[in-house]
Amino acid sequence: SFAYFTIKDRLPQILTRVIDTLHRHKNEFFEEHGEKGVEAEKRAISFLSKLRNELQTDKPVTPLEDELPDAALWNRYLDYQRNLPNGNGEPSWFQSPWLYVECYMYRRIHAALAQNPPIDNFDVFKEGKAQNFFESQEAIIALCTYFQELLKNIKDLDEKQLQEELFKLLQVSLWGNKCDLSFSAGEDSSQKSSPLQSLENMVPYILVNDMEKVWSLLVNARKNRTERSNVRVDIILDNAGFELVSDLVLADFLLSSKLADEIYFHGKSIPWYVSDTTKHDFNWTIRQLGSANHMWMSRCGINWEGNLKKGVWVFCDHMFWTLPHDFSSMSEVAPDLYAELQKSNLLLFKGDLNYRKLTGDRKWEYSVPFHQALNKFHPAPLCSLRTLKCDTQVGLKPGQGEQIQASEPEWMVSGKYGVIQFDAGL
Repeated sequence: SFAYFTIKDRLPQILTRVIDTLHRHKNEFFEEHGEKGVEAEKRAISFLSKLRNELQTDKPVTPLEDELPDAALWNRYLDYQRNLPNGNGEPSWFQSPWLYVECYMYRRIHAALAQNPPIDNFDVFKEGKAQNFFESQEAIIALCTYFQELLKNIKDLDEKQLQEELFKLLQVSLWGNKCDLSFSAGEDSSQKSSPLQSLENMVPYILVNDMEKVWSLLVNARKNRTERSNVRVDIILDNAGFELVSDLVLADFLLSSKLADEIYFHGKSIPWYVSDTTKHDFNWTIRQLGSANHMWMSRCGINWEGNLKKGVWVFCDHMFWTLPHDFSSMSEVAPDLYAELQKSNLLLFKGDLNYRKLTGDRKWEYSVPFHQALNKFHPAPLCSLRTLKCDTQVGLKPGQGEQIQASEPEWMVSGKYGVIQFDAGL
Protein backbone atom coordinates (compact mmCIF):
# COMPACT_ATOMS: atom_id res chain seq x y z
CA SER A 1 0.00 0.00 0.00
CA PHE A 2 0.94 3.65 -0.17
CA ALA A 3 1.44 3.52 3.60
CA TYR A 4 4.24 0.97 3.18
CA PHE A 5 5.96 3.09 0.52
CA THR A 6 5.70 6.11 2.85
CA ILE A 7 7.27 4.40 5.85
CA LYS A 8 9.89 2.56 3.81
CA ASP A 9 11.02 5.37 1.49
CA ARG A 10 9.54 8.79 2.19
CA LEU A 11 10.01 8.99 5.95
CA PRO A 12 13.71 7.98 5.94
CA GLN A 13 14.25 10.59 3.18
CA ILE A 14 12.62 13.23 5.35
CA LEU A 15 14.77 12.23 8.35
CA THR A 16 17.90 12.37 6.20
CA ARG A 17 16.99 15.88 5.10
CA VAL A 18 16.42 16.95 8.71
CA ILE A 19 19.85 15.61 9.74
CA ASP A 20 21.37 17.34 6.73
CA THR A 21 19.69 20.64 7.65
CA LEU A 22 21.15 20.50 11.16
CA HIS A 23 24.62 19.76 9.73
CA ARG A 24 24.37 22.77 7.43
CA HIS A 25 23.45 25.09 10.29
CA LYS A 26 26.36 24.04 12.50
CA ASN A 27 28.26 27.30 12.00
CA GLU A 28 25.18 29.35 12.69
CA PHE A 29 24.62 27.46 15.96
CA PHE A 30 28.26 28.09 16.88
CA GLU A 31 28.02 31.82 16.11
CA GLU A 32 24.84 32.17 18.13
CA HIS A 33 25.52 29.87 21.06
CA GLY A 34 29.22 28.94 20.96
CA GLU A 35 30.29 25.39 21.85
CA LYS A 36 26.92 24.75 23.54
CA GLY A 37 25.20 25.17 20.18
CA VAL A 38 27.53 22.70 18.47
CA GLU A 39 27.15 20.15 21.28
CA ALA A 40 23.35 20.45 21.07
CA GLU A 41 23.49 19.96 17.30
CA LYS A 42 25.58 16.80 17.72
CA ARG A 43 23.17 15.38 20.30
CA ALA A 44 20.15 16.14 18.13
CA ILE A 45 21.78 14.48 15.11
CA SER A 46 22.68 11.40 17.07
CA PHE A 47 19.09 11.18 18.39
CA LEU A 48 17.73 11.48 14.82
CA SER A 49 20.20 8.96 13.36
CA LYS A 50 19.10 6.47 16.00
CA LEU A 51 15.47 7.21 15.10
CA ARG A 52 16.15 6.60 11.41
CA ASN A 53 17.78 3.29 12.24
CA GLU A 54 14.81 2.20 14.40
CA LEU A 55 12.47 3.04 11.55
CA GLN A 56 14.43 1.27 8.82
CA THR A 57 14.90 -1.89 10.87
CA ASP A 58 11.27 -2.08 12.02
CA LYS A 59 12.06 -1.73 15.74
CA PRO A 60 9.20 -1.49 18.27
CA VAL A 61 7.80 1.99 18.87
CA THR A 62 9.18 3.20 22.21
CA PRO A 63 7.52 5.45 24.81
CA LEU A 64 8.51 9.13 24.73
CA GLU A 65 11.07 9.99 27.38
CA ASP A 66 10.86 13.78 27.25
CA GLU A 67 9.06 16.04 29.67
CA LEU A 68 7.00 17.88 27.04
CA PRO A 69 3.35 18.58 27.96
CA ASP A 70 1.90 16.01 25.54
CA ALA A 71 4.26 13.11 26.38
CA ALA A 72 1.81 11.40 28.75
CA LEU A 73 -0.94 11.47 26.11
CA TRP A 74 1.41 9.93 23.52
CA ASN A 75 2.48 7.20 25.91
CA ARG A 76 -1.12 6.43 26.81
CA TYR A 77 -1.86 6.15 23.09
CA LEU A 78 1.01 3.69 22.71
CA ASP A 79 -0.53 1.55 25.49
CA TYR A 80 -3.86 1.73 23.65
CA GLN A 81 -2.15 0.48 20.46
CA ARG A 82 -0.44 -2.32 22.40
CA ASN A 83 -3.74 -3.55 23.79
CA LEU A 84 -5.81 -3.49 20.61
CA PRO A 85 -7.64 -6.83 20.36
CA ASN A 86 -6.65 -7.28 16.69
CA GLY A 87 -3.16 -5.75 17.04
CA ASN A 88 0.14 -7.62 17.20
CA GLY A 89 0.88 -6.63 20.78
CA GLU A 90 4.04 -4.60 20.33
CA PRO A 91 3.57 -1.85 17.70
CA SER A 92 6.60 -1.48 15.44
CA TRP A 93 7.29 0.85 12.52
CA PHE A 94 5.93 -1.48 9.83
CA GLN A 95 3.34 -3.27 11.98
CA SER A 96 1.24 -0.30 13.07
CA PRO A 97 -1.35 2.08 11.73
CA TRP A 98 0.33 4.42 9.23
CA LEU A 99 -1.23 7.54 10.73
CA TYR A 100 0.14 6.69 14.16
CA VAL A 101 3.77 5.98 13.21
CA GLU A 102 3.94 8.91 10.80
CA CYS A 103 2.72 11.34 13.49
CA TYR A 104 5.05 9.65 15.98
CA MET A 105 8.06 10.30 13.74
CA TYR A 106 7.34 14.04 13.59
CA ARG A 107 6.85 14.13 17.35
CA ARG A 108 10.24 12.44 17.81
CA ILE A 109 11.88 14.97 15.45
CA HIS A 110 10.42 17.70 17.66
CA ALA A 111 11.80 15.99 20.77
CA ALA A 112 15.29 15.80 19.23
CA LEU A 113 15.40 19.60 19.21
CA ALA A 114 13.19 20.42 22.18
CA GLN A 115 15.43 18.34 24.46
CA ASN A 116 18.59 20.02 23.24
CA PRO A 117 18.74 23.67 24.21
CA PRO A 118 19.97 26.18 23.09
CA ILE A 119 18.77 25.02 19.64
CA ASP A 120 15.41 23.87 21.00
CA ASN A 121 13.42 26.48 19.05
CA PHE A 122 15.03 25.75 15.70
CA ASP A 123 12.45 24.71 13.06
CA VAL A 124 14.19 22.13 10.84
CA PHE A 125 11.53 22.64 8.15
CA LYS A 126 11.59 26.45 8.07
CA GLU A 127 13.83 26.77 5.00
CA GLY A 128 11.66 24.49 2.89
CA LYS A 129 8.53 26.45 3.81
CA ALA A 130 10.20 29.77 2.99
CA GLN A 131 11.48 28.37 -0.30
CA ASN A 132 8.01 27.19 -1.26
CA PHE A 133 6.71 30.71 -0.57
CA PHE A 134 9.39 32.46 -2.63
CA GLU A 135 9.20 29.99 -5.51
CA SER A 136 5.44 30.51 -5.69
CA GLN A 137 5.84 34.29 -6.09
CA GLU A 138 4.22 34.52 -9.52
CA ALA A 139 1.17 32.59 -8.39
CA ILE A 140 0.95 34.65 -5.19
CA ILE A 141 1.17 37.92 -7.15
CA ALA A 142 -1.53 36.71 -9.58
CA LEU A 143 -3.83 35.76 -6.70
CA CYS A 144 -3.28 38.95 -4.67
CA THR A 145 -3.77 41.10 -7.79
CA TYR A 146 -6.98 39.29 -8.70
CA PHE A 147 -8.28 39.64 -5.17
CA GLN A 148 -7.45 43.35 -4.76
CA GLU A 149 -9.18 44.07 -8.08
CA LEU A 150 -12.19 42.12 -6.85
CA LEU A 151 -12.32 44.15 -3.61
CA LYS A 152 -12.70 47.41 -5.55
CA ASN A 153 -16.25 46.54 -6.54
CA ILE A 154 -17.20 43.78 -4.09
CA LYS A 155 -20.00 46.00 -2.70
CA ASP A 156 -21.69 46.05 -6.12
CA LEU A 157 -21.76 42.29 -6.66
CA ASP A 158 -25.16 40.59 -6.62
CA GLU A 159 -25.72 37.22 -4.94
CA LYS A 160 -24.99 35.23 -8.11
CA GLN A 161 -21.66 37.05 -8.63
CA LEU A 162 -20.70 36.66 -4.96
CA GLN A 163 -21.42 32.97 -5.22
CA GLU A 164 -19.21 32.68 -8.32
CA GLU A 165 -16.33 34.42 -6.55
CA LEU A 166 -16.69 32.22 -3.48
CA PHE A 167 -16.61 29.11 -5.69
CA LYS A 168 -13.48 30.37 -7.45
CA LEU A 169 -11.62 31.03 -4.21
CA LEU A 170 -12.72 27.73 -2.67
CA GLN A 171 -11.21 25.96 -5.69
CA VAL A 172 -7.98 27.98 -5.49
CA SER A 173 -7.73 26.97 -1.83
CA LEU A 174 -8.48 23.35 -2.74
CA TRP A 175 -5.81 23.10 -5.45
CA GLY A 176 -3.38 25.07 -3.28
CA ASN A 177 -3.32 21.88 -1.23
CA LYS A 178 -1.15 20.28 -3.94
CA CYS A 179 1.83 22.24 -2.54
CA ASP A 180 2.73 19.76 0.15
CA LEU A 181 6.33 19.14 1.18
CA SER A 182 5.77 16.00 3.26
CA PHE A 183 4.19 14.45 0.16
CA SER A 184 7.15 15.30 -2.05
CA ALA A 185 9.57 14.38 0.80
CA GLY A 186 10.75 17.99 0.79
CA GLU A 187 11.32 18.31 -2.97
CA ASP A 188 10.12 21.50 -4.67
CA SER A 189 6.33 21.62 -4.74
CA SER A 190 5.71 25.30 -5.32
CA GLN A 191 2.85 26.75 -7.35
CA LYS A 192 4.37 28.18 -10.51
CA SER A 193 1.48 29.36 -12.68
CA SER A 194 -1.52 31.58 -11.99
CA PRO A 195 -3.90 29.47 -9.94
CA LEU A 196 -6.96 31.13 -11.48
CA GLN A 197 -6.39 30.32 -15.14
CA SER A 198 -6.75 26.59 -14.93
CA LEU A 199 -9.80 26.35 -12.63
CA GLU A 200 -12.26 25.50 -15.43
CA ASN A 201 -10.12 22.60 -16.62
CA MET A 202 -9.79 21.24 -13.09
CA VAL A 203 -13.53 20.97 -12.34
CA PRO A 204 -13.81 17.37 -13.68
CA TYR A 205 -11.16 16.32 -11.12
CA ILE A 206 -13.29 17.41 -8.14
CA LEU A 207 -14.82 14.05 -7.20
CA VAL A 208 -17.22 15.43 -4.60
CA ASN A 209 -18.23 19.04 -5.09
CA ASP A 210 -20.40 20.42 -2.28
CA MET A 211 -19.72 24.13 -2.90
CA GLU A 212 -23.46 24.82 -3.24
CA LYS A 213 -24.01 23.49 0.29
CA VAL A 214 -21.24 25.69 1.69
CA TRP A 215 -22.76 28.71 -0.05
CA SER A 216 -26.28 28.11 1.23
CA LEU A 217 -25.01 27.53 4.76
CA LEU A 218 -23.14 30.87 4.74
CA VAL A 219 -26.03 32.78 3.17
CA ASN A 220 -28.50 31.39 5.72
CA ALA A 221 -26.14 32.13 8.59
CA ARG A 222 -25.88 35.71 7.34
CA LYS A 223 -29.68 36.08 7.12
CA ASN A 224 -30.22 34.66 10.60
CA ARG A 225 -27.51 36.56 12.42
CA THR A 226 -28.60 38.88 15.22
CA GLU A 227 -26.96 41.83 16.97
CA ARG A 228 -25.30 39.49 19.42
CA SER A 229 -24.30 36.60 17.18
CA ASN A 230 -21.43 36.80 14.72
CA VAL A 231 -21.04 34.45 11.79
CA ARG A 232 -17.82 32.60 12.53
CA VAL A 233 -15.79 30.43 10.15
CA ASP A 234 -12.87 28.31 11.36
CA ILE A 235 -10.13 27.22 8.95
CA ILE A 236 -8.05 24.27 10.11
CA LEU A 237 -4.88 24.99 8.17
CA ASP A 238 -2.58 22.64 6.34
CA ASN A 239 0.56 23.78 4.46
CA ALA A 240 2.46 27.04 4.69
CA GLY A 241 3.65 28.66 1.44
CA PHE A 242 1.25 29.11 -1.46
CA GLU A 243 -1.55 27.09 0.14
CA LEU A 244 -1.60 29.34 3.19
CA VAL A 245 -1.83 32.45 0.99
CA SER A 246 -4.80 30.90 -0.85
CA ASP A 247 -6.48 30.25 2.53
CA LEU A 248 -5.85 33.84 3.68
CA VAL A 249 -7.37 35.22 0.47
CA LEU A 250 -10.43 33.01 0.97
CA ALA A 251 -10.71 34.21 4.57
CA ASP A 252 -10.43 37.86 3.53
CA PHE A 253 -13.12 37.31 0.89
CA LEU A 254 -15.49 35.83 3.50
CA LEU A 255 -15.06 38.96 5.65
CA SER A 256 -15.14 41.50 2.82
CA SER A 257 -18.29 39.98 1.30
CA LYS A 258 -19.90 39.91 4.76
CA LEU A 259 -20.43 36.15 4.49
CA ALA A 260 -18.55 35.92 7.80
CA ASP A 261 -17.76 38.33 10.64
CA GLU A 262 -14.79 36.55 12.15
CA ILE A 263 -12.31 33.89 11.08
CA TYR A 264 -10.40 31.59 13.41
CA PHE A 265 -7.29 29.91 11.98
CA HIS A 266 -6.00 26.72 13.58
CA GLY A 267 -2.33 25.87 13.04
CA LYS A 268 0.21 23.49 14.54
CA SER A 269 1.95 24.21 17.85
CA ILE A 270 5.19 22.49 16.71
CA PRO A 271 6.87 21.98 13.29
CA TRP A 272 4.84 19.18 11.68
CA TYR A 273 4.64 17.14 8.47
CA VAL A 274 7.41 19.23 6.87
CA SER A 275 5.27 22.09 5.58
CA ASP A 276 2.39 22.47 8.06
CA THR A 277 1.67 26.00 9.27
CA THR A 278 2.87 27.07 12.73
CA LYS A 279 2.20 30.44 14.35
CA HIS A 280 5.65 31.58 13.23
CA ASP A 281 4.89 30.61 9.59
CA PHE A 282 1.53 32.36 9.76
CA ASN A 283 2.96 35.66 11.03
CA TRP A 284 6.04 35.41 8.82
CA THR A 285 3.88 34.98 5.69
CA ILE A 286 1.75 38.02 6.47
CA ARG A 287 4.87 40.09 7.22
CA GLN A 288 6.52 38.95 3.96
CA LEU A 289 3.46 40.01 1.99
CA GLY A 290 3.19 43.32 3.85
CA SER A 291 6.79 44.25 3.05
CA ALA A 292 6.77 42.95 -0.55
CA ASN A 293 7.65 45.49 -3.22
CA HIS A 294 4.53 44.57 -5.16
CA MET A 295 1.57 46.87 -4.56
CA TRP A 296 -1.18 44.26 -4.31
CA MET A 297 0.87 41.75 -2.34
CA SER A 298 1.75 44.37 0.24
CA ARG A 299 -1.83 45.62 0.33
CA CYS A 300 -2.96 42.10 1.24
CA GLY A 301 -0.29 41.74 3.94
CA ILE A 302 -1.08 45.13 5.51
CA ASN A 303 -4.84 44.46 5.52
CA TRP A 304 -4.33 41.05 7.08
CA GLU A 305 -2.09 42.46 9.78
CA GLY A 306 -4.99 44.85 10.44
CA ASN A 307 -7.50 41.98 10.67
CA LEU A 308 -5.35 40.34 13.36
CA LYS A 309 -5.03 43.61 15.30
CA LYS A 310 -8.79 44.21 15.13
CA GLY A 311 -9.42 40.68 16.33
CA VAL A 312 -11.61 39.68 13.36
CA TRP A 313 -8.87 37.16 12.51
CA VAL A 314 -7.59 34.97 15.32
CA PHE A 315 -4.77 32.41 15.13
CA CYS A 316 -4.91 29.48 17.57
CA ASP A 317 -2.73 26.43 17.97
CA HIS A 318 -3.79 23.54 20.15
CA MET A 319 -1.69 20.56 21.12
CA PHE A 320 -4.42 18.19 19.87
CA TRP A 321 -3.65 18.89 16.20
CA THR A 322 -0.21 17.26 16.66
CA LEU A 323 -1.41 14.16 18.49
CA PRO A 324 -1.96 10.82 16.72
CA HIS A 325 -5.68 10.69 17.59
CA ASP A 326 -8.57 10.67 15.12
CA PHE A 327 -10.87 13.65 15.43
CA SER A 328 -13.63 11.35 16.69
CA SER A 329 -11.78 11.25 20.02
CA MET A 330 -11.38 15.05 20.26
CA SER A 331 -14.36 15.53 22.59
CA GLU A 332 -12.70 13.12 25.03
CA VAL A 333 -9.01 14.01 24.62
CA ALA A 334 -9.38 17.78 24.06
CA PRO A 335 -12.85 18.82 25.27
CA ASP A 336 -11.74 22.49 25.37
CA LEU A 337 -10.93 22.45 21.63
CA TYR A 338 -14.15 20.61 20.79
CA ALA A 339 -16.16 23.22 22.72
CA GLU A 340 -14.32 25.99 20.86
CA LEU A 341 -15.16 24.46 17.46
CA GLN A 342 -18.81 24.18 18.49
CA LYS A 343 -18.98 27.99 18.47
CA SER A 344 -18.35 28.00 14.72
CA ASN A 345 -20.88 28.23 11.89
CA LEU A 346 -18.58 26.40 9.49
CA LEU A 347 -15.33 24.45 9.87
CA LEU A 348 -13.09 24.25 6.80
CA PHE A 349 -10.58 21.40 7.12
CA LYS A 350 -7.65 21.80 4.74
CA GLY A 351 -5.66 18.95 3.32
CA ASP A 352 -4.96 15.29 3.49
CA LEU A 353 -3.82 14.75 7.07
CA ASN A 354 -6.98 16.44 8.35
CA TYR A 355 -9.03 14.20 6.05
CA ARG A 356 -7.28 11.10 7.35
CA LYS A 357 -8.01 12.16 10.91
CA LEU A 358 -11.63 13.05 10.08
CA THR A 359 -12.26 9.59 8.62
CA GLY A 360 -10.05 7.59 10.99
CA ASP A 361 -7.66 6.83 8.10
CA ARG A 362 -9.44 3.57 7.35
CA LYS A 363 -9.70 1.57 4.16
CA TRP A 364 -13.36 2.46 3.66
CA GLU A 365 -15.51 1.41 0.74
CA TYR A 366 -15.54 4.49 -1.51
CA SER A 367 -19.31 4.88 -1.26
CA VAL A 368 -19.54 4.94 2.56
CA PRO A 369 -21.23 8.26 3.47
CA PHE A 370 -18.87 10.99 4.73
CA HIS A 371 -21.17 11.51 7.74
CA GLN A 372 -20.74 7.87 8.77
CA ALA A 373 -16.94 7.93 8.36
CA LEU A 374 -16.75 10.98 10.67
CA ASN A 375 -17.73 8.59 13.47
CA LYS A 376 -19.81 11.08 15.52
CA PHE A 377 -17.35 13.97 15.08
CA HIS A 378 -19.85 16.81 14.58
CA PRO A 379 -18.89 19.93 16.54
CA ALA A 380 -20.35 22.12 13.74
CA PRO A 381 -21.11 21.91 10.00
CA LEU A 382 -17.82 21.09 8.30
CA CYS A 383 -16.24 20.91 4.88
CA SER A 384 -13.05 19.16 3.83
CA LEU A 385 -10.95 20.70 1.03
CA ARG A 386 -8.29 18.18 0.08
CA THR A 387 -6.37 16.82 -2.86
CA LEU A 388 -6.05 13.04 -2.66
CA LYS A 389 -2.64 11.87 -1.45
CA CYS A 390 -3.48 8.74 0.56
CA ASP A 391 -5.56 5.57 0.31
CA THR A 392 -8.67 6.94 2.06
CA GLN A 393 -11.73 8.33 0.31
CA VAL A 394 -15.42 8.18 1.19
CA GLY A 395 -18.68 9.68 -0.02
CA LEU A 396 -18.30 8.81 -3.70
CA LYS A 397 -21.18 7.72 -5.92
CA PRO A 398 -21.50 3.93 -6.34
CA GLY A 399 -18.96 2.76 -8.92
CA GLN A 400 -17.23 6.17 -9.18
CA GLY A 401 -14.00 5.11 -7.43
CA GLU A 402 -13.83 1.74 -9.21
CA GLN A 403 -14.26 3.44 -12.58
CA ILE A 404 -11.30 5.80 -12.02
CA GLN A 405 -9.25 2.97 -10.52
CA ALA A 406 -9.61 0.98 -13.75
CA SER A 407 -7.87 3.67 -15.84
CA GLU A 408 -5.69 5.33 -13.17
CA PRO A 409 -4.40 2.94 -10.51
CA GLU A 410 -2.58 5.82 -8.74
CA TRP A 411 -5.62 8.14 -8.56
CA MET A 412 -5.80 8.14 -4.76
CA VAL A 413 -2.23 9.22 -4.16
CA SER A 414 -1.28 11.45 -7.10
CA GLY A 415 -2.76 14.74 -5.86
CA LYS A 416 -4.53 15.06 -9.23
CA TYR A 417 -8.03 14.65 -7.78
CA GLY A 418 -9.70 16.69 -5.06
CA VAL A 419 -12.86 16.93 -2.97
CA ILE A 420 -14.88 19.76 -1.48
CA GLN A 421 -16.87 17.54 0.84
CA PHE A 422 -19.50 18.90 3.22
CA ASP A 423 -21.23 17.46 6.27
CA ALA A 424 -24.05 19.40 7.88
CA GLY A 425 -23.50 17.77 11.25
CA LEU A 426 -26.31 16.50 13.42
